[in-house]
Amino acid sequence: MQVEETGSAAVLERVPTHLRTTRVDRVFWSHFSPNLAPAAWVIGVLVVVLGLPGWTGFWVLLIGNLLGSLPVALCAVMGPETGLPQMEASRFSFGRIGKRLPSLINWANCVGWDAVNNVPSALAFILLLKMVGLAVPFWLALGILAFAQLLASMGGHDIVQAIEKYLGWVLLVSFAIVGVIAVFQSSGQTSAAPAAAPRFADIMIGIGAVSSFNMAWAAYASDYTRYVPPGTPSSRVFWLTFGGTFLSSFTMELFGLLTGAAISDPSPGSVIAALQNWSGIFAPVALAAVAFSSIAINAANDNTAAYALISGGVHVNRMLSAVVTASMGYLLAVLGEGTFVSLYENYLLLALYWIAPWCGIVLADWYCRPAALKSLRMETLAGWTSSATLFVVVTVLTIGLFSSTPLYTGPVAAMLGGADVGYLVGFFMAALGQIALLNARGRRVSVARFQDA
Repeated sequence: MQVEETGSAAVLERVPTHLRTTRVDRVFWSHFSPNLAPAAWVIGVLVVVLGLPGWTGFWVLLIGNLLGSLPVALCAVMGPETGLPQMEASRFSFGRIGKRLPSLINWANCVGWDAVNNVPSALAFILLLKMVGLAVPFWLALGILAFAQLLASMGGHDIVQAIEKYLGWVLLVSFAIVGVIAVFQSSGQTSAAPAAAPRFADIMIGIGAVSSFNMAWAAYASDYTRYVPPGTPSSRVFWLTFGGTFLSSFTMELFGLLTGAAISDPSPGSVIAALQNWSGIFAPVALAAVAFSSIAINAANDNTAAYALISGGVHVNRMLSAVVTASMGYLLAVLGEGTFVSLYENYLLLALYWIAPWCGIVLADWYCRPAALKSLRMETLAGWTSSATLFVVVTVLTIGLFSSTPLYTGPVAAMLGGADVGYLVGFFMAALGQIALLNARGRRVSVARFQDA
């Protein structure tokens, strides 16, 4: 394993061909292991709390994971061809200046996900240490885990991907054992009143929460495929990414759905306490899996945050950037520990309002270019482009009109009874707008070529 370069050039420039030696099977583990996390289990419980148990909840999980995993796989395909991290590759759509805004937003997103992933893991780590007679406060348990994640991320992509592969096997076996036991032990238990007929608004909120958990990885996707040798079949990259993302998140959320009726609330404390109680002699396995899963997810998260901050125009040492991200995520987790559920629900949904338009523009730009612009697909655009303006306009409109969260409900969402369709509207509005911009540019290029001829 090699330590990645720490300068900004490793982010801003394409990976040289001789360094593209990552085995393609690691693409699967890079997207599978990070989703073997308690946060995914909590989402399954949250779906039940929204009044969507049984088959309704199953379809919410299935649709949400399909909607969230597809953009990730489509973005991952860009890695071997561009040789760039995902946010840096945005310069082909947004321009060198324009890509800074989504890059900085993604960096802030990474800080938030650090906190979201660390709270349940720290709680499990405290219980695990308590079983061997050690009592540690939350801030110390969290600090130990955050430090381990930081050390892993500072090595760069190669070390992170190795951790994902080998720790992924351990987490897979551990959560499989714990999940099966939990489903059997919780069968027949219930801590909630009989569910009323599901509301459309709750179904849409559920799909939004589920899909955002995966779609957030779209902004990371090519970070871990750009070192795959050029010429690797795009279909293989696509299916390995899609399979890794979908299978892990759907399975963990399904465990949450099947056990959700027996858990008093979707807080991490309640979920972890239930898992510990159900696991019996396997309780140490359950707690260790929850605790150390944060290393798999946040090692990738902190590394990607370093890339995003550099693409955002802050050209600092990559390792320093990872330190800043991990430190801010640590502080946010400490401050937000007691209000985890509300912060989690708000964060999941709010994250979609910028990721969906960003995905719509980037994917439309890559896959829907007219013939006249095909050869210019990897042309680095200078300055701030019309696509960057489109991104800002659509994101603001999506939040202002369609968002539906406990923090704010837009007027259109209110008319729909609180149903959250903003992420769908944002994605398609941005994608269609980008296609229109591409067609207009394609016509100008065609006319210019005709005149030159």
